[in-house]
Amino acid sequence: MSSERTDRLEERIAWLERHVTEQDKVMLAQGDALARLRRELALLRARHEDDGMPPTAAGDQDDRPPHY
Repeated sequence: MSSERTDRLEERIAWLERHVTEQDKVMLAQGDALARLRRELALLRARHEDDGMPPTAAGDQDDRPPHY
């Protein structure tokens, strides 16, 4: 193999290794954010149930009352 070709391959491998490392960091951050959002959702659901209100869909709150 020529030295030039070996150099290009080494550069590509270095780039790919850096790319994989960056993706790993992003995936870990997303996993942490997802876990935090799941905890917050569980707390909100528990709070909503503690209020004694039945669960409603998001669109139900904007519906007009029957007398309109």
